[in-house]
Amino acid sequence: MAKKGDRPLRTGTLLAQGGRRPEWTGHPELGGSIVNPPVWRASTTLYDSMADLKARPHDTHDKLYYGRRGTPTVWALADALTALEPGAQGTLLYASGVQAITAGLTALLGPGDHLLMVDSTYQPSRAFCDGYLKRTGVETTYYDPLIGADIAGLIRPNTKLIFLESPGSHSFEVQDIPAIVKVAKEKGIVTFLDNTWATPLFFPALAAGVDVTMMACTKYVVGHSDVMMGSLTTHEGLWQTLRRSTYEFGHSVSPDDCYLALRGLRTMGARLRQHQESGLAVAHWLADQPWVSKILHPAFPDCPGHEYWKRDFKGASGLFSFGLKGASEARREAFIDALTLFGLGYSWGGFESVVVPSDVAGIRTATKWGENDPFVRLHIGLEDPADLIADLEAAAKAAL
Repeated sequence: MAKKGDRPLRTGTLLAQGGRRPEWTGHPELGGSIVNPPVWRASTTLYDSMADLKARPHDTHDKLYYGRRGTPTVWALADALTALEPGAQGTLLYASGVQAITAGLTALLGPGDHLLMVDSTYQPSRAFCDGYLKRTGVETTYYDPLIGADIAGLIRPNTKLIFLESPGSHSFEVQDIPAIVKVAKEKGIVTFLDNTWATPLFFPALAAGVDVTMMACTKYVVGHSDVMMGSLTTHEGLWQTLRRSTYEFGHSVSPDDCYLALRGLRTMGARLRQHQESGLAVAHWLADQPWVSKILHPAFPDCPGHEYWKRDFKGASGLFSFGLKGASEARREAFIDALTLFGLGYSWGGFESVVVPSDVAGIRTATKWGENDPFVRLHIGLEDPADLIADLEAAAKAAL
């Protein structure tokens, strides 16, 4: 737990208080402060004199220098996210989750390096490995998400980074992160985790030994499906490397978007608890339906890696998938089209429930997808789960 003075602060308090430094929320001459850091929009910073300009450090992360380097609105969000990860040195923000992934990999890998990438990874991560990284001389080996400590057998002298995504965002295997981290530390290899599904509320990654933790803040941090953003949080050992590369590439985020993300962050704990409760209610109902072949939800005992979820995670979010028993592609499409409360669209993590078809078999290269039925991925939002269940039941009667 982080501390305020000598008192440790728990997660709910950090969500409410994080990033609200007095210098960002008020000024002594104004007679007080406001609750929310305001939106500081800026390109140019004005200096008092030439002496002031010369004295201002150009590599500062929390002092006004130039708009691309941030303003108090940006720093407030980064500060609040850093506080959620015990042991973190800082957080960098990006225009999307994908940009956070690509920025991190670009900063930490170079020509001749070898990357171990989990086979269940988000498709844009795979595309970046097979595209840009390959063109720049970085070789990628995809590995079984359930490999655990046996990943040691895939490590080469030039292996520099192990990328994890736990659970996988379509197939939901939970990785044995402590075992992989242990091997990586013994070999001096960086570990990088896509932690979007769990967030630090359900899996504090740096406390588990992960070196770099990433979130698509578009999802649960923002929570309202109206902002694209990504984050990288790391410890002191990699902070300067990531920050330097981020500045060299000119990555920046809008203070308006940071304001909305901060607003979403304040309620993320309450929303995640509801996503978990409603998601489990819907998943358990689906598990009892004769037209469902399998539930892929980390909290279910038959989900691959469930034992690691039970051991390492503090909760479950609202994203999972299920198989339609014996259904054809046409019937899956008819089922999805018959839903009225689930929006059909990419992304997830907002207050609304969404659905997409989930196709894994054609993506895997290191492992074989063993399911024959067509799968559907659901994100359970903040609607009443009884209404969502009724919608699923009506769609099944109409299409299956």
